[in-house]
Amino acid sequence: MAGRRDSMEDGPADLFGNAAGQPQTRGAVAFPQAPSAQPARNQPLADRLRPTTLDEVVGQDHLLGPDGSLRQMLARGSLASLILWGGPGVGKTTIARLLAAAAGLRFVQLSAVFSGVADLKRAFEEARRMAASGGGTLLFVDEIHRFNRAQQDGFLPVVENGTVVLVGATTENPSFALNSALLSRCQVLVLHRLDDAAMEQLLDRAESTTGRPLPLTPEARATLRAMADGDGRYLLNMVEQLLALPPQREALDPAALSRLLARRAALYDKDREEHYNLISALHKSLRGSDPDAALYWFARMLEGGEDSRYIARRLTRFAAEDVGMADPQALPLAVAAWETFERLGSPEGELALAQLVVHLATAPKSNAVYKGYNMARQAARATGSLMPPAHILNAPTTLMKDIGYGKGYEYDHDAEGGISGQNYFPDGMRRPKLYQPTDRGYEREVARRLDSWNRVRESRGS
Repeated sequence: MAGRRDSMEDGPADLFGNAAGQPQTRGAVAFPQAPSAQPARNQPLADRLRPTTLDEVVGQDHLLGPDGSLRQMLARGSLASLILWGGPGVGKTTIARLLAAAAGLRFVQLSAVFSGVADLKRAFEEARRMAASGGGTLLFVDEIHRFNRAQQDGFLPVVENGTVVLVGATTENPSFALNSALLSRCQVLVLHRLDDAAMEQLLDRAESTTGRPLPLTPEARATLRAMADGDGRYLLNMVEQLLALPPQREALDPAALSRLLARRAALYDKDREEHYNLISALHKSLRGSDPDAALYWFARMLEGGEDSRYIARRLTRFAAEDVGMADPQALPLAVAAWETFERLGSPEGELALAQLVVHLATAPKSNAVYKGYNMARQAARATGSLMPPAHILNAPTTLMKDIGYGKGYEYDHDAEGGISGQNYFPDGMRRPKLYQPTDRGYEREVARRLDSWNRVRESRGS
């Protein structure tokens, strides 16, 4: 593990005790008690209930449970530099602070929103002085994705030589938001949004700490948890508002609670990962023929503030790519729904898009045209200079007719069955099989028709 601080520093001297206050033990690993402070007069409830040991952190058992990766690091005495990725209010800052206490490291916190290069240099220099005296530093950087590429590169030498154990917190996908060089030197740990059970634990703690039960019916209590949308801090802020109410003669029901408190706004960034996550969910729900899931993700995008025209464009693409010839009406319906939205505007126009969502989800699916188109492009790149066969070349001049343009062309409408069976690929090119219809929807009839026509071609040796 990166250098431990010596016994002259405040707080735990090492992982297994000999510190002020008795550590709390879970299995083979002891999680020392973080120093507690007297709560300020107006200290928010979320701060008053901030966990003082890693045991008290809720909702992240995959990291802190008996087999959790962080527990295993502490057991080995080898705390690595980390990137904690998760939404707001899931415990990123708290876990970082408690990791420093458990590992016997000095905790230093910076915010990428308010800190610059000078702050980083000062933190690095203090960490070097600490290391020279045998101590270690855990440098916690909140919103680390806000640092630009050059600032992120500044962490590389101090992480690589062990001057600091870096713990960065981000709400953005590290794959997009952080430099690959920094990612290669850190382990990325995903923090889950708090589930219903974890939210209930927080409510129980709030009632126990304040000594007051929440004035809610069981149904309203469930609504309160849902309103927080996985954000523990937001949940406790709403609890604080409820506890500030004058005594209630009757418990609040869900309707009364909703009138009193605002639901947490859904996380949605129209130009970042959540945007792509939700459109991917909508697209795959449509492809999976699940109209209920498709309507849900469609509504989620609208509630998050997505541009309805963007959704209309993606639905039109889906009609061509994933429904295709299995339901040829899907594409004109997509264009009609898009045009209806343009004529009606929002919110009335979204109903046409909702109808389109249901139609696309329940339509038979075929990507045969999409696959055939891609194969045709590959063939075109490989044979791009081959001339069409002479019999299908246009011959507007006498010279062109004399050299064979158009000679032998058979007018298909005059042929039996409306098909001559002539070859339309370049001479010498082996006929590829590009469009291969499925047996779903309208394509079943298309496949039958093509089989009949192919037999005519084969009879001619085309």
